Amino acid sequence: MLCTLSARRLEPGSFDEFRSAFESMSSEGPDEVMKRWKRVYVCRDVTDENVILTFGLFDGSVEDLRKVQSDLGGEGTRVAQFGPLVDSVLLDGSYEVLDEITP
Repeated sequence: MLCTLSARRLEPGSFDEFRSAFESMSSEGPDEVMKRWKRVYVCRDVTDENVILTFGLFDGSVEDLRKVQSDLGGEGTRVAQFGPLVDSVLLDGSYEVLDEITP
C-alpha cells in the first residue's frame, strides 16, 4: 500500500473552489482505476485555513500508481484543474505504508 500526499498553501478564500476541482478530478477516472484508492482525505490546517493537506491510500505498487496516474492524464493535466488556486506546494510525494497502528 502507498500513501500519496500533498500539502498546499491555497490562494486566500479559494478552498471551496479547490475542493470542488479536487473532487471532480478524483471522480473523472474509470471506476476500475479509481477504486485502487481505498480512502482519500482533504484536511485543513487548524491554524491556517489556507494550508490544505490531501492524501490517499493506494492499493498497489509504485509501478501500478504511475500507470494509474498516467491513465488519468499525468500530473500536469490533473494539477491544471486546480493549479491557479494554489499559492505554493509545500510537500508532494508518494510513500510506502510500512505499518498501520490501531490504538
